[in-house]
Amino acid sequence: MNYFVKNDRGRYAVMPQSLPTVAVAASPQRFPVHRIYCVGRNYVEHTAEDGSHAEREPPLFFMKPADTIVAPGGEVPYPPETADFEHEVELVVAIGRTVYRALPDEAAAAVFGYAVGLDMTRRDLQRQARDLRGPWDLSKSCDYSSPCGDLRPVSRIGHPDKGRIQLRVNGRLRQDSCISHLIWSVPELIHHLSRFQVLLPGDLIYTGTPGGVGPVVAGDTLDASIEGIGSLSVKIV
Repeated sequence: MNYFVKNDRGRYAVMPQSLPTVAVAASPQRFPVHRIYCVGRNYVEHTAEDGSHAEREPPLFFMKPADTIVAPGGEVPYPPETADFEHEVELVVAIGRTVYRALPDEAAAAVFGYAVGLDMTRRDLQRQARDLRGPWDLSKSCDYSSPCGDLRPVSRIGHPDKGRIQLRVNGRLRQDSCISHLIWSVPELIHHLSRFQVLLPGDLIYTGTPGGVGPVVAGDTLDASIEGIGSLSVKIV
């Protein structure tokens, strides 16, 4: 379904693409995705394996296109021009109201809900970009690179600040941590990001991954979960 127009071909030079959405758990409603912000290096154990050893440095933000969303049970085609496609399980925050320069103790009021997501990464391209001090876009923003589970609204689950976060590949545990280990908490991330951007309803924030990231190949099944928030399963094809 195209959410922008109803066969109004005379108005546009080309037909607009459909609006990406995420399911809201136990509801017929959908959450329209406006922008996807991602946070790098937000768990100590991942910064160590990343080689940066950064802790409490200003958060590192990058973006992905909204149409990289993949629904639970979906397929993720192995992308071109990489030999090292890796998984990163993350807590996803959905913004439900406009927020600008919010203080940390005000930021939580902007959250609509939470989900579990995957930040799929062409790691070899990311390393090349880092060596050249260039942008990460081609490594992070490939098609189908942002699987996202159903959103659990704050009105039902509150604001979880602890809970086990895990990722299994073909049933084998790869990533295992707790969202309480985030270097920068959700309110702090919203505070930092809203200093630079007006955050709008429909924005998603992928909050960073714990240690244990690793490669996947076609045929692998990825099962991600966050205790108290939900689960997500996709297949690499």
